[in-house]
Amino acid sequence: MAKLSQPLQHFTKFESFDLGNELIELALLYKANPALDKAKGEGKRIGCIFLNPSLRTRVSTQLAALNLGLEPIVLNMDKEGWALEMQEGAIMNKGTVEHIKDAAAVLGSYFDMLAIRAFPSLTNKEEDVSDFVFSQFVKYSGIQVISLESATRHPLQSLADQITIRENWSGKKKPKIVLTWGPHIKAIPHAVANSFAEWTLGMDHDLTITHPSGYELDEEFTKGAKIEYNQSKALEDADFVYVKNWSAFNDYGKIISTDASWMLTEDHFKKAPSAKVMHCLPVRRNLELSDEILDGKRSLVQEQAKNRVYAAQAVISHLLGTI
Repeated sequence: MAKLSQPLQHFTKFESFDLGNELIELALLYKANPALDKAKGEGKRIGCIFLNPSLRTRVSTQLAALNLGLEPIVLNMDKEGWALEMQEGAIMNKGTVEHIKDAAAVLGSYFDMLAIRAFPSLTNKEEDVSDFVFSQFVKYSGIQVISLESATRHPLQSLADQITIRENWSGKKKPKIVLTWGPHIKAIPHAVANSFAEWTLGMDHDLTITHPSGYELDEEFTKGAKIEYNQSKALEDADFVYVKNWSAFNDYGKIISTDASWMLTEDHFKKAPSAKVMHCLPVRRNLELSDEILDGKRSLVQEQAKNRVYAAQAVISHLLGTI
Protein backbone atom coordinates (compact mmCIF):
# COMPACT_ATOMS: atom_id res chain seq x y z
CA MET A 1 0.00 0.00 0.00
CA ALA A 2 1.22 3.50 -0.80
CA LYS A 3 1.64 5.88 2.10
CA LEU A 4 -0.99 8.52 2.55
CA SER A 5 0.02 12.06 1.64
CA GLN A 6 -0.42 13.57 5.11
CA PRO A 7 1.29 11.63 7.91
CA LEU A 8 -0.37 11.61 11.33
CA GLN A 9 1.27 11.46 14.73
CA HIS A 10 -2.04 10.67 16.47
CA PHE A 11 -5.61 10.14 15.29
CA THR A 12 -7.84 12.30 17.47
CA LYS A 13 -9.85 14.57 15.15
CA PHE A 14 -10.59 15.64 11.59
CA GLU A 15 -7.41 16.97 9.99
CA SER A 16 -8.14 17.88 6.36
CA PHE A 17 -10.35 17.13 3.38
CA ASP A 18 -7.51 15.39 1.56
CA LEU A 19 -6.63 13.11 4.45
CA GLY A 20 -10.29 12.41 5.15
CA ASN A 21 -10.84 11.44 1.52
CA GLU A 22 -7.77 9.21 1.48
CA LEU A 23 -8.84 7.43 4.67
CA ILE A 24 -12.32 6.86 3.22
CA GLU A 25 -10.86 5.41 0.04
CA LEU A 26 -8.45 3.21 1.99
CA ALA A 27 -11.27 1.95 4.20
CA LEU A 28 -13.32 1.03 1.12
CA LEU A 29 -10.30 -0.80 -0.26
CA TYR A 30 -10.01 -2.81 2.96
CA LYS A 31 -13.75 -3.46 2.96
CA ALA A 32 -13.39 -5.11 -0.44
CA ASN A 33 -10.35 -7.10 0.74
CA PRO A 34 -9.87 -7.08 4.55
CA ALA A 35 -6.70 -9.22 4.38
CA LEU A 36 -5.00 -6.99 1.81
CA ASP A 37 -2.26 -5.89 4.27
CA LYS A 38 -2.34 -8.88 6.61
CA ALA A 39 1.40 -8.73 7.29
CA LYS A 40 1.69 -4.95 7.73
CA GLY A 41 1.46 -5.03 11.52
CA GLU A 42 3.18 -8.35 12.10
CA GLY A 43 5.16 -8.36 15.34
CA LYS A 44 3.43 -5.23 16.66
CA ARG A 45 0.86 -4.72 19.43
CA ILE A 46 -1.92 -2.21 19.98
CA GLY A 47 -3.19 -1.55 23.50
CA CYS A 48 -6.92 -0.79 23.60
CA ILE A 49 -7.52 1.03 26.88
CA PHE A 50 -11.12 1.53 27.97
CA LEU A 51 -12.08 3.83 30.80
CA ASN A 52 -15.73 3.50 29.75
CA PRO A 53 -18.08 0.89 28.26
CA SER A 54 -17.96 -0.08 24.60
CA LEU A 55 -19.32 -2.62 22.14
CA ARG A 56 -18.71 -1.56 18.49
CA THR A 57 -15.59 0.47 19.20
CA ARG A 58 -14.02 -2.33 21.21
CA VAL A 59 -14.74 -5.18 18.80
CA SER A 60 -14.21 -3.27 15.55
CA THR A 61 -10.80 -1.99 16.66
CA GLN A 62 -9.68 -5.48 17.62
CA LEU A 63 -10.89 -6.90 14.29
CA ALA A 64 -9.19 -4.09 12.39
CA ALA A 65 -5.91 -4.77 14.17
CA LEU A 66 -6.13 -8.50 13.45
CA ASN A 67 -6.84 -7.77 9.77
CA LEU A 68 -3.47 -5.98 9.69
CA GLY A 69 -1.56 -8.63 11.64
CA LEU A 70 -1.28 -6.72 14.93
CA GLU A 71 -1.97 -8.26 18.30
CA PRO A 72 -4.67 -6.26 20.11
CA ILE A 73 -4.67 -6.37 23.91
CA VAL A 74 -7.67 -4.90 25.73
CA LEU A 75 -7.60 -3.43 29.23
CA ASN A 76 -10.75 -2.21 30.95
CA MET A 77 -8.98 0.38 33.04
CA ASP A 78 -12.13 1.31 34.96
CA LYS A 79 -12.59 -2.28 36.20
CA GLU A 80 -9.27 -4.11 35.83
CA GLY A 81 -6.64 -1.41 36.36
CA TRP A 82 -5.64 0.70 39.32
CA ALA A 83 -7.55 3.89 40.08
CA LEU A 84 -5.63 6.60 38.23
CA GLU A 85 -4.55 9.99 39.53
CA MET A 86 -4.60 12.57 36.74
CA GLN A 87 -3.63 15.78 38.53
CA GLU A 88 -0.07 17.12 38.48
CA GLY A 89 1.61 17.34 41.87
CA ALA A 90 -1.14 15.40 43.62
CA ILE A 91 -0.52 14.07 47.12
CA MET A 92 -1.90 10.59 46.60
CA ASN A 93 -3.28 9.94 50.07
CA LYS A 94 -6.88 9.28 49.00
CA GLY A 95 -8.53 6.82 46.58
CA THR A 96 -6.16 6.89 43.61
CA VAL A 97 -3.41 4.26 43.46
CA GLU A 98 -1.31 5.02 40.37
CA HIS A 99 -0.43 8.26 38.63
CA ILE A 100 -1.13 8.63 34.92
CA LYS A 101 2.54 9.57 34.42
CA ASP A 102 3.58 6.11 35.51
CA ALA A 103 0.73 4.10 34.01
CA ALA A 104 0.86 5.75 30.57
CA ALA A 105 4.65 5.48 30.41
CA VAL A 106 4.46 1.75 31.18
CA LEU A 107 1.78 1.21 28.54
CA GLY A 108 3.89 3.16 26.07
CA SER A 109 6.78 0.76 26.66
CA TYR A 110 4.57 -2.31 26.19
CA PHE A 111 2.82 -1.32 22.95
CA ASP A 112 3.58 0.12 19.54
CA MET A 113 0.42 2.25 19.63
CA LEU A 114 -2.41 2.91 22.06
CA ALA A 115 -6.13 3.38 21.51
CA ILE A 116 -7.90 5.20 24.34
CA ARG A 117 -11.58 5.67 25.26
CA ALA A 118 -12.33 8.29 27.92
CA PHE A 119 -15.75 9.90 28.38
CA PRO A 120 -16.39 13.38 29.82
CA SER A 121 -17.57 13.97 33.36
CA LEU A 122 -20.27 16.40 32.11
CA THR A 123 -19.69 18.31 35.34
CA ASN A 124 -16.33 20.04 34.79
CA LYS A 125 -16.71 21.90 31.49
CA GLU A 126 -13.20 23.33 31.38
CA GLU A 127 -11.60 19.94 31.98
CA ASP A 128 -13.85 18.18 29.49
CA VAL A 129 -13.40 20.74 26.71
CA SER A 130 -9.61 20.41 27.08
CA ASP A 131 -9.91 16.60 26.78
CA PHE A 132 -7.88 16.47 29.96
CA VAL A 133 -7.97 12.71 30.68
CA PHE A 134 -7.37 11.67 27.08
CA SER A 135 -4.58 14.20 26.70
CA GLN A 136 -2.75 12.80 29.71
CA PHE A 137 -2.36 9.47 27.93
CA VAL A 138 -1.06 11.23 24.83
CA LYS A 139 1.33 13.32 26.91
CA TYR A 140 2.89 10.54 28.95
CA SER A 141 2.73 7.41 26.78
CA GLY A 142 5.30 8.62 24.25
CA ILE A 143 3.71 6.65 21.38
CA GLN A 144 0.97 7.08 18.80
CA VAL A 145 -2.55 7.30 20.18
CA ILE A 146 -5.90 6.68 18.51
CA SER A 147 -9.06 8.15 19.98
CA LEU A 148 -11.74 5.55 20.66
CA GLU A 149 -13.86 8.50 21.85
CA SER A 150 -12.80 11.34 24.06
CA ALA A 151 -14.71 13.98 25.98
CA THR A 152 -15.12 16.09 22.84
CA ARG A 153 -14.80 13.84 19.75
CA HIS A 154 -15.38 10.35 18.35
CA PRO A 155 -13.35 10.42 15.11
CA LEU A 156 -13.47 6.69 14.28
CA GLN A 157 -17.26 6.80 14.41
CA SER A 158 -17.30 9.88 12.22
CA LEU A 159 -14.95 8.32 9.68
CA ALA A 160 -17.26 5.30 9.49
CA ASP A 161 -20.20 7.69 9.04
CA GLN A 162 -18.47 9.40 6.12
CA ILE A 163 -17.69 6.02 4.54
CA THR A 164 -21.38 5.13 4.82
CA ILE A 165 -22.45 8.40 3.23
CA ARG A 166 -19.94 7.91 0.40
CA GLU A 167 -21.30 4.43 -0.30
CA ASN A 168 -24.93 5.56 -0.29
CA TRP A 169 -24.72 8.75 -2.32
CA SER A 170 -24.46 8.85 -6.09
CA GLY A 171 -25.96 12.27 -6.73
CA LYS A 172 -24.06 15.00 -8.53
CA LYS A 173 -24.96 17.72 -6.05
CA LYS A 174 -23.88 17.78 -2.43
CA PRO A 175 -26.20 15.72 -0.26
CA LYS A 176 -28.32 17.56 2.27
CA ILE A 177 -27.30 16.13 5.63
CA VAL A 178 -29.26 16.83 8.79
CA LEU A 179 -28.03 16.21 12.32
CA THR A 180 -31.07 16.08 14.56
CA TRP A 181 -31.22 15.93 18.33
CA GLY A 182 -33.31 13.09 19.75
CA PRO A 183 -34.83 12.71 23.22
CA HIS A 184 -33.12 10.69 25.96
CA ILE A 185 -33.52 10.03 29.67
CA LYS A 186 -29.84 10.65 30.54
CA ALA A 187 -27.33 13.44 30.08
CA ILE A 188 -25.35 12.30 27.03
CA PRO A 189 -21.89 13.55 25.92
CA HIS A 190 -21.39 15.82 22.90
CA ALA A 191 -18.55 13.83 21.29
CA VAL A 192 -20.48 12.05 18.52
CA ALA A 193 -22.47 15.14 17.53
CA ASN A 194 -19.35 17.35 17.63
CA SER A 195 -17.32 14.94 15.58
CA PHE A 196 -20.05 14.25 13.03
CA ALA A 197 -20.45 17.99 12.46
CA GLU A 198 -16.68 18.49 12.21
CA TRP A 199 -16.21 15.69 9.67
CA THR A 200 -19.33 16.46 7.63
CA LEU A 201 -18.37 20.12 7.23
CA GLY A 202 -14.73 19.19 6.69
CA MET A 203 -15.69 16.85 3.85
CA ASP A 204 -17.50 19.78 2.22
CA HIS A 205 -21.08 18.57 2.69
CA ASP A 206 -24.06 20.78 3.42
CA LEU A 207 -25.04 20.34 7.06
CA THR A 208 -28.15 21.45 8.91
CA ILE A 209 -28.30 20.93 12.67
CA THR A 210 -31.69 20.90 14.36
CA HIS A 211 -32.46 20.78 18.07
CA PRO A 212 -34.66 22.42 20.70
CA SER A 213 -33.51 25.79 21.99
CA GLY A 214 -30.82 25.39 24.62
CA TYR A 215 -29.07 22.45 22.98
CA GLU A 216 -26.63 24.51 20.90
CA LEU A 217 -23.32 22.70 20.44
CA ASP A 218 -19.86 24.23 20.78
CA GLU A 219 -19.43 26.60 17.84
CA GLU A 220 -15.92 25.21 17.32
CA PHE A 221 -17.60 22.22 15.69
CA THR A 222 -20.68 23.76 14.07
CA LYS A 223 -19.31 26.86 12.33
CA GLY A 224 -20.51 26.67 8.74
CA ALA A 225 -23.61 24.60 9.50
CA LYS A 226 -27.16 25.91 9.28
CA ILE A 227 -28.87 25.86 12.69
CA GLU A 228 -32.63 25.28 12.51
CA TYR A 229 -34.84 24.99 15.60
CA ASN A 230 -37.85 23.73 13.61
CA GLN A 231 -37.21 20.02 13.05
CA SER A 232 -39.87 19.66 10.35
CA LYS A 233 -38.36 22.49 8.33
CA ALA A 234 -34.84 21.11 8.79
CA LEU A 235 -35.87 17.69 7.46
CA GLU A 236 -37.32 19.01 4.19
CA ASP A 237 -35.50 17.47 1.19
CA ALA A 238 -32.96 15.76 3.44
CA ASP A 239 -30.81 13.02 1.92
CA PHE A 240 -29.28 11.77 5.18
CA VAL A 241 -30.59 12.29 8.69
CA TYR A 242 -28.26 11.56 11.60
CA VAL A 243 -30.03 11.11 14.93
CA LYS A 244 -28.18 11.71 18.18
CA ASN A 245 -28.99 12.94 21.65
CA TRP A 246 -26.69 15.31 23.50
CA SER A 247 -26.96 17.31 26.71
CA ALA A 248 -26.71 21.08 26.89
CA PHE A 249 -23.30 22.60 26.20
CA ASN A 250 -23.84 26.16 27.44
CA ASP A 251 -25.78 25.03 30.53
CA TYR A 252 -23.21 22.28 30.71
CA GLY A 253 -24.39 18.70 31.04
CA LYS A 254 -28.00 19.59 31.74
CA ILE A 255 -31.16 17.99 30.30
CA ILE A 256 -33.32 20.88 29.09
CA SER A 257 -35.95 19.00 27.11
CA THR A 258 -37.14 15.43 26.61
CA ASP A 259 -39.76 16.36 24.01
CA ALA A 260 -40.98 13.03 22.58
CA SER A 261 -42.11 14.68 19.33
CA TRP A 262 -38.46 14.89 18.25
CA MET A 263 -38.26 11.08 17.92
CA LEU A 264 -38.33 10.27 14.21
CA THR A 265 -41.21 8.30 12.73
CA GLU A 266 -42.32 7.89 9.13
CA ASP A 267 -44.57 10.91 9.59
CA HIS A 268 -41.45 13.09 9.79
CA PHE A 269 -40.39 12.17 6.24
CA LYS A 270 -43.33 13.38 4.18
CA LYS A 271 -41.10 16.09 2.66
CA ALA A 272 -37.99 13.90 2.55
CA PRO A 273 -39.25 10.67 0.94
CA SER A 274 -35.80 9.30 0.03
CA ALA A 275 -33.91 10.22 3.19
CA LYS A 276 -31.68 7.64 4.84
CA VAL A 277 -31.37 7.56 8.63
CA MET A 278 -28.16 7.10 10.59
CA HIS A 279 -27.32 6.54 14.26
CA CYS A 280 -24.07 5.56 15.92
CA LEU A 281 -25.63 2.97 18.29
CA PRO A 282 -26.43 2.05 20.98
CA VAL A 283 -29.91 3.44 20.49
CA ARG A 284 -32.84 3.50 22.87
CA ARG A 285 -35.64 2.21 20.67
CA ASN A 286 -38.89 4.11 20.64
CA LEU A 287 -37.26 6.93 22.58
CA GLU A 288 -34.52 8.25 20.28
CA LEU A 289 -35.73 6.43 17.19
CA SER A 290 -38.86 4.42 16.39
CA ASP A 291 -38.82 0.74 15.52
CA GLU A 292 -40.37 1.50 12.14
CA ILE A 293 -37.35 3.62 11.20
CA LEU A 294 -34.66 1.42 12.69
CA ASP A 295 -36.07 -1.75 11.12
CA GLY A 296 -37.17 -0.11 7.88
CA LYS A 297 -35.60 0.61 4.51
CA ARG A 298 -34.33 4.03 5.56
CA SER A 299 -31.96 2.71 8.20
CA LEU A 300 -28.21 2.68 7.61
CA VAL A 301 -27.29 1.95 11.22
CA GLN A 302 -26.05 -1.59 10.60
CA GLU A 303 -23.97 -0.43 7.62
CA GLN A 304 -22.40 2.22 9.83
CA ALA A 305 -21.58 -0.39 12.46
CA LYS A 306 -19.97 -2.67 9.88
CA ASN A 307 -17.92 0.20 8.52
CA ARG A 308 -16.42 0.77 11.97
CA VAL A 309 -14.03 -2.12 11.27
CA TYR A 310 -12.71 -0.62 8.05
CA ALA A 311 -12.52 2.91 9.43
CA ALA A 312 -10.29 1.61 12.23
CA GLN A 313 -8.30 -0.52 9.80
CA ALA A 314 -7.58 2.47 7.57
CA VAL A 315 -6.42 4.58 10.52
CA ILE A 316 -4.25 1.87 12.08
CA SER A 317 -2.73 1.10 8.69
CA HIS A 318 -1.86 4.73 8.15
CA LEU A 319 -0.25 5.05 11.57
CA LEU A 320 1.73 1.85 11.02
CA GLY A 321 3.26 3.52 7.99
CA THR A 322 4.75 6.23 10.20
CA ILE A 323 6.28 4.02 12.94
